[in-house]
Amino acid sequence: MIANPIPWPNGARCACAITFDMDADSLIHISRPVDGFDRLQPISMGRYGPLVALPRILATYARLGLKQSFFVPGWCLERYPETVEAILAAGHEIGHHGYLHEDPTALSAGEHAHWFGRALDAHARICGVKPVGYRAPVYNANQAVIDTLVREGFRYESSLMGDDIPYRLETAAGGLWEMPVHWGSDDWPPFAHYPEIGYMMPVMAPTDGLAASFQEFEAQYEAGGFWMGIWHPFLTGRLARWRVVETWLEQVLAERKVWFAPLRDIASHLDALVSHGRWTPRRDSLPYYDRPQHQR
Repeated sequence: MIANPIPWPNGARCACAITFDMDADSLIHISRPVDGFDRLQPISMGRYGPLVALPRILATYARLGLKQSFFVPGWCLERYPETVEAILAAGHEIGHHGYLHEDPTALSAGEHAHWFGRALDAHARICGVKPVGYRAPVYNANQAVIDTLVREGFRYESSLMGDDIPYRLETAAGGLWEMPVHWGSDDWPPFAHYPEIGYMMPVMAPTDGLAASFQEFEAQYEAGGFWMGIWHPFLTGRLARWRVVETWLEQVLAERKVWFAPLRDIASHLDALVSHGRWTPRRDSLPYYDRPQHQR
């Protein structure tokens, strides 16, 4: 049960978004800054995302008439401009995802400002538009990240896990929507096998690995909620896995009352509901804490 269900457009029972984090080979360069440039296997695995998986994903979206969201580090925008152009030409959204997939919680205030701004510059140059949404690399948002997003006028962020449906993050300076993530709908646990960065998951069969995401959808659909996949092109965009996704999408679109939309459009819908008094979101006031809690 969801205590405060959101009325979705056109009688849809559930809002859905597949959000792909197109990290490409940024992960090996940020995790192995000295020799990552010469580690060919992880580089090739990452490059599979923009060069092989993305055209496959975009073709499916075009066939099914879907518009969705992608989160792309600024370095990847610069490195794979043709892929970025194809995403934008098809009408999809590209959100901020750091510059080289750096962990915000490992940065000083000055470092955070530098890399966040450098990614914004890449969006302006390559996408021609400022992003309205953000996802922290590794989901590691901290208060500095939220304060930066509010100051920069972002409309939503998607890194926290505080609800089943979108809710508001409010600070003294303003607020934005939280589009909550959850490991149950993330493809990293079932599919990531990446020794160079410390992940040695037992790789699951496509149907088994995606079953968690699909079961999360079933629960959200039953409750009239919000389902979001948090996937990676070099993982779920692989041939056998994407075949499973295509079959699932065809079935859901044919048999269920769902609204697949980019997160920016979901944020716009929520803004309209609130402005017309049709729905009131739950609000979290930040910061949660202003000092360490393990003290004598």
